[in-house]
Amino acid sequence: MGTQTENETETGRAAEAGSDSGDRRGTTGPEAGAAVGAGTADSGTTEPDTEVEPDTAPEPEARVAHGVGQGAAAIVSAALGVVSLTGSWLGTVAAARETLVGQLETAAGSSVATQVEEIYGDAWRTSALWGGLFALTALLIGVVVLVRPAFGTPGAGQAPWIRSVAWAGVALGAVGLLLAVLKYTDVLLGLPATG
Repeated sequence: MGTQTENETETGRAAEAGSDSGDRRGTTGPEAGAAVGAGTADSGTTEPDTEVEPDTAPEPEARVAHGVGQGAAAIVSAALGVVSLTGSWLGTVAAARETLVGQLETAAGSSVATQVEEIYGDAWRTSALWGGLFALTALLIGVVVLVRPAFGTPGAGQAPWIRSVAWAGVALGAVGLLLAVLKYTDVLLGLPATG
């Protein structure tokens, strides 16, 4: 009898363990349906909440594309400012053309003052004019890049490097424009006095 009791006790323990593990793993009987029904009755809904708040921030791709255009414009502004200070191919060609025209228009018996003015003065002013145009363009592009966020998408910031390069373009353009005006008016490196 002692062995029967032990067998019955072991069988009872195995049955209890089986029902416990069935509860843990999920049962497939009527108890499982009742448990699922009770779970959904408590929550009040049978479907997950699918409401999503609208995203008001701009898409990352849009922000990147927006920054690329501003960055390119800032770099162009700084490059044009450098060109206005160092001279451009277009300004050099225009100055050489003015020199040639001055040589053709000046008569052999003209005074030295007239020859200097016609041959060198006009070329010098033409070079200053082209430098001033490049400087003014650099200045305008730099200012547009700096004020662009005020008229763009609200909350869309501007990268610090874009602002720095745009400020460099504005500064170089302002210096180039000042030097061009001084060259054009003969205040800076004017023509030598003749006679």
